[in-house]
Amino acid sequence: MDNLYNRLNEYYKNKFGERVLKICVDGGFTCPNRDGTKGVDGCIFCSERGSGEHIKYRDVSNQIAEHLASYRGQRANKFIVYFQNFSNTYANIEKLKSVYDKAFVSDKIVGISIATRPDCINNEVVNLLKEYNKKIFVSVELGLQTADDNIMNILNLKYTVKDFKMAVSLLKDAGINIVAHMMLGLPQESKESIDNTIELINDLGVDGIKIHNTYVVKNTKLEELYIKGLYKPLELNEYIEKLGYVLARLSPDIVIHRLSGDAEKDKLVAPDWDLHKKWIVNGITKYLKDNNLKQGVLYKSA
Repeated sequence: MDNLYNRLNEYYKNKFGERVLKICVDGGFTCPNRDGTKGVDGCIFCSERGSGEHIKYRDVSNQIAEHLASYRGQRANKFIVYFQNFSNTYANIEKLKSVYDKAFVSDKIVGISIATRPDCINNEVVNLLKEYNKKIFVSVELGLQTADDNIMNILNLKYTVKDFKMAVSLLKDAGINIVAHMMLGLPQESKESIDNTIELINDLGVDGIKIHNTYVVKNTKLEELYIKGLYKPLELNEYIEKLGYVLARLSPDIVIHRLSGDAEKDKLVAPDWDLHKKWIVNGITKYLKDNNLKQGVLYKSA
């Protein structure tokens, strides 16, 4: 860990002995908030492709093989396959296994990372992941976003804080690495809701976190609210300040996987600064130094 925050690249170097990069793939899954099980509209911020807009769906093995054969495959010797689009544990066990198995096309693949919803984690899924975890690194990314059930309703997530707690409990009992997603700048966000989210993440002992700014993309309910003037995204300086607030209060043991969201340029409506990752990274570095802060300096253990 450097003197500001617990960086993902350092975590990977310590774990695998060298640089490790991710290969983002589309596993062809859907979402219970899209297929009618819980809803059809999805979360209000979620794009039509469920994140991973740039990924063209085809056989997972082909996606990985093409990545490794390109210049990107020369940037590291070890890779983690990241199942990104939609809910990647939302299928029967046979389909999940058949899709996950396609990740292992090369001995360069040292792990799989699976993005999903908390309500798509159950004992069957965890038992399957536990088997993979005996042979290869497995990480599960859970979309918490906020620990405020009222804001969750506004976001149309169709899951609850209770669902998140249950998913974390099952995964922790199985010894599987857990990464929580937290969003800043959400509708009706308050200091209390941020504090509650930080407290929950700390108390549950997750391994990593992805912190995202709330951005507006085309063809979403959030875009409708933005156009009507009912939602306004954070300015860059506001986001940097909130990000610094969160980092200072997070457990120093939690690995920081992301400091901001990553919208596609042709899909982004607002804010424009989301496209400039250097502004965000340089901004938070300056903010932390100027305010004599670092990850965990204001952490309060349970």
